[in-house]
Amino acid sequence: MKAKNHLSFWQIWNMSFGFLGIQFGFALQGGNMSRIFQTLGATPDELPGLWIAAPLTGLLVQPIIGYMSDRTWHPRWGRRRPFFMIGALLSSFALFFMPFSSTLWMAAGFLWILDASINISMEPFRALVADKLPEDQRNFGFVIQTLIIGVGTWVASNLPWFVTELGASNVAPAGEIPESVFYSFAIGAAVFIATILITVFTTQEDPPHDLAKFKKEKLRSAGLLKGLREIFSAIWNMPKVMMQLGVVQFFSWFAFFTMWSFATPALTESVFGAPNPAPDSLDFVEASARFNEAANAVSSAMGVYGLSSMVFALVLAFYTSRFQINRRIIHATSLLIGGIGFSSMLLLEPDSSSSLGWCFACIGIAWGSVLSMPYAMLSSSVPVKKMGIYMGIFNMFIVIPQIVAAVGGINWINQILFAGDVIGSMRLAGWSCFIAALAVFGVRKEVG
Repeated sequence: MKAKNHLSFWQIWNMSFGFLGIQFGFALQGGNMSRIFQTLGATPDELPGLWIAAPLTGLLVQPIIGYMSDRTWHPRWGRRRPFFMIGALLSSFALFFMPFSSTLWMAAGFLWILDASINISMEPFRALVADKLPEDQRNFGFVIQTLIIGVGTWVASNLPWFVTELGASNVAPAGEIPESVFYSFAIGAAVFIATILITVFTTQEDPPHDLAKFKKEKLRSAGLLKGLREIFSAIWNMPKVMMQLGVVQFFSWFAFFTMWSFATPALTESVFGAPNPAPDSLDFVEASARFNEAANAVSSAMGVYGLSSMVFALVLAFYTSRFQINRRIIHATSLLIGGIGFSSMLLLEPDSSSSLGWCFACIGIAWGSVLSMPYAMLSSSVPVKKMGIYMGIFNMFIVIPQIVAAVGGINWINQILFAGDVIGSMRLAGWSCFIAALAVFGVRKEVG
């Protein structure tokens, strides 16, 4: 097989730039969906169930998209880029119309569309790094993606605050979503499609090494049943290191799903003393204004984890561009720091928003590592011809813990251990990070 050429910094940057838009979608979803659900009448205990649409779509969509992208080739659009475009169009639609939801089922439905669409774009991005980069540049490639993700997380998380400062209203009548959320999601939709287009038009993909053989294999494996059979065969025969990393991923993503689901209700109540008021409360207008202001502050604080993951990725990018790294040690240490960040939230006094930022800064170190190190470790152990399908299957280890959490895992454990206190969910996230850090040392050493 022909050796892959080394790419320049800007070539790697352009091929990863669409991740900025993808992360706008994820950050707006992660920082605001619980707020939207609560505004439309959901209680904190109902939030994980409403979030289940996101992981379920990933479980179904990612292996299928990976399988399809492995078997796609167009002379102009390549292998992965058609999926970038399809996902971007659908994601932008869902982002723009999400704030128009007037009922819980509408918001949950748009979340389902949004997450399915983001997954259509996201999975091929992981495979593209392995497609384009030689082994000694893959650490750098995945770290650049993480750097871009960090930028997107920080900017998108601060959008509700930013548009409020520009004059958008941050309050609304009972059951209605504030104007600041409308503008934030509209900006996110525009950024999503624009950044994907930059990647599509600045990145060229290499054709299969033997195009005639590729076409024959594609015809031989055509059909739904053959495709499903190959997906299940790949799952059954997955590399051992993928299963080992899967344990790490399970506890890592259980922690982050807990944060996305419960950070807003937990921190608005515990740190800011401004829980979401009942619609029939006597001081609803004043209490709702306090809640929405606190929700903006929580969203901005969550943006800090994007900023710190960006700094972490920047340091790694400089280092990995020149030297090899011990991926296992870096990943375990990063998860340990993230667990400390989650656990420290239990020690915060009311109105200690500056300290909250430091907690999220620690979480960002873990986030930066979660988005790069496992993929770099895995890419060394996966057959090149099946990179897309295996990256999709690997992402099942991201969505399965989220499904476990959404169907009651968070509420059940929190009720047993912490008497249902909503801030206890952050302690649960911290413990999950600590377990993930220990599990890293069960990953086979020769992969990183």
